[in-house]
Amino acid sequence: MKVVLTQDMHKLGRAGDVKKVADGYARNYLIPQGLAIAATSGALKQVEEIKRRVAKEQAKLAAEMAELAGRITGLTLTFHARAAESGKLYGSVTPGDIVKALARETGVEIDRRKVESEPLREIGTHQVRIRLAADLTPEVTVVILREGEAGAAPAAPPAATAPTEAPLAEEATSE
Repeated sequence: MKVVLTQDMHKLGRAGDVKKVADGYARNYLIPQGLAIAATSGALKQVEEIKRRVAKEQAKLAAEMAELAGRITGLTLTFHARAAESGKLYGSVTPGDIVKALARETGVEIDRRKVESEPLREIGTHQVRIRLAADLTPEVTVVILREGEAGAAPAAPPAATAPTEAPLAEEATSE
């Protein structure tokens, strides 16, 4: 079935493009979601109007997404999870978890399908891309720590070093 895209679709095309897709994909997903319309003779005459309208909307959206990308880029999200000694998680950190953490950090809701990552199943640091627009994909750093062990271990050494450094500073000032 031929359809006219009304919005940019990742891996499918830009708004206003006429694409041939599977009938079920068009009838069950693209058309009901408002992402495309059937490529009738009337719709083909509207292609230029669709392209102009979408270009105007995208200019506005691009400014918002660029600002959001600036806030997201370089962001570090930390998760604590139960894990085996080998470093494998008993569960996983899913794109939904990443989106919830991003919402807490930035205050902006992002669709979980925009997170380009499989569920993360190992302790460590992972780079995850967020596809905000067709050509705008900032990366965030996801750090997964072992629940209990790793969370308490980094907190203890700084507390232990702070009192040791403080008396040395006081001794130097008293002499």
